[in-house]
Amino acid sequence: MRFSVLAGCAVLAFLSLVGLIWSSWFWLGVLLFGALVALGVSDLVQPRHSILRNYPIIGHMRFMFEGIRPEIRQYLIESDQDEEPFSRDKRSLVYQRAKGVEDKRPFGTRQRVYDSGYEWLTHSAAPKHIANHDFRVTIGGPDCKQPYDASIYNISAMSFGALSANAILALNTGARMGGFAHDTGEGGISRYHRQGGGDIIYEVGSGYFGCRTPEGRFDVDKFREQAADPQVKMIELKLSQGAKPGHGGVLPASKISPEIAEARGVPMGQDCVSPASHPEFSTPIELMQFIKTLRDNASGKPVGFKLCIGHRREFMCMVKAMLETDIVPDFIVVDGKEGGTGAAPLEFANHMGMPLVEGLVFAHNTLRGAGLRDRLKLGASAKLVTAFDIAKSLALGADWANSARGFMFSIGCIQAQACHTNHCPVGVATQDKTRQRALDVPAKSERVFRFHQNTLKALAEMTGAAGLTHPNGFMPHHLLMRESDRDMVTGEEVYPYLPEGFLLRGDGDDFGYSMRWNRARAEAFEPFDASYV
Repeated sequence: MRFSVLAGCAVLAFLSLVGLIWSSWFWLGVLLFGALVALGVSDLVQPRHSILRNYPIIGHMRFMFEGIRPEIRQYLIESDQDEEPFSRDKRSLVYQRAKGVEDKRPFGTRQRVYDSGYEWLTHSAAPKHIANHDFRVTIGGPDCKQPYDASIYNISAMSFGALSANAILALNTGARMGGFAHDTGEGGISRYHRQGGGDIIYEVGSGYFGCRTPEGRFDVDKFREQAADPQVKMIELKLSQGAKPGHGGVLPASKISPEIAEARGVPMGQDCVSPASHPEFSTPIELMQFIKTLRDNASGKPVGFKLCIGHRREFMCMVKAMLETDIVPDFIVVDGKEGGTGAAPLEFANHMGMPLVEGLVFAHNTLRGAGLRDRLKLGASAKLVTAFDIAKSLALGADWANSARGFMFSIGCIQAQACHTNHCPVGVATQDKTRQRALDVPAKSERVFRFHQNTLKALAEMTGAAGLTHPNGFMPHHLLMRESDRDMVTGEEVYPYLPEGFLLRGDGDDFGYSMRWNRARAEAFEPFDASYV
């Protein structure tokens, strides 16, 4: 069906050529349909537009409609339907930065500055010039023998299997070109991660893909072999993800290709199950002991975990276990529930888990209250596409940011929302070889690199405009937001940094922290009183 228009034009061009036997008028058909055939062939081989490679000739209709999009956008804004055009603006911004074209817009803000909830950063009357935008953060605590000097902006977790081979290869190649990291997702390290040559964060999920026994349990020898790869820079234990926290998954046997089976270490012909919880631990102390096992077998590389905050007391249970065992991970990544690039049940995507801002602030202040914040680094992940998104996360306590959505846009994702159907029109989220050929790896890897570079350049400009010399200088007081028509509040008022060690000292309970801290225990995730969580 995707090539039917091209095939039809070829047939009509041939018939027109035959028709010249009877009438010279058929030259019109030869010229018209011949030109369309030439256009279709050109579409198939050009590297710039994935849509045209998968939908020759008819794909041009998309670009024709894009030409009138500014008018449509303005109509939606004026009709009070601003969510969609604003999200489209973000996608357009990524495309422009990835392509290296002008990303500036005339006629002021696209946001309605008088709406409640509008946010902005304060700027300085004495802005700074920042020449080097290669911002770095060193990840690795006292027990880490190979700290990783990470970029402040990296590719978030997306598995091979969910993404196509070409998508993984383009992302990882772009990461190598830009000197930043690519999280594997829980699907394991594929041949395409290795072929790209970029820095890898190896994510270990509940299925232990790449380091599992035939029964689906953790295999320490296989893990040690994976972690020893010089391309692997950090190990991330996934407890939950923003798209569907607390929800397991099944990759049906019919979707498992030999390459997916190779990366995950699973047999062909069987469903591949990711349990909702880890079989190797069930208590906070056991979790810390498992982290120690990973650390002892990770060649001295940083080891941490990722989660979407659920019961706040349960996160405090983990922190108490750190204090009791003196096993402190090198990093924690807080995943907001608004993230998630793959398919998820609608109820989970909309209503399960804590959004990034609340989760990040809670984790940051809990670690400060327990006196552990200086011993580990904190990452943030969830729809962090623009320089402002990164700056805001850093102001609220993060040390670095991850993005899946932004980098998917950079390789051509158009949010067709067909990720789970295997019919992705641009070859990003499909295992169909004929569809994923639309994604030209050399062209898209350049776009990954440029998107990262141009986003950090924009972050450098915002940082300098705020009078700072490095983005890690952003604090809550740099963030302001409109609360109502005539009132504004600072981030310091809404999301303050709580005092170091306040939980250990039992200082006050203005924000409800001490109440939950007193109910948390390192021995179990269940509270003393099971009727209250």
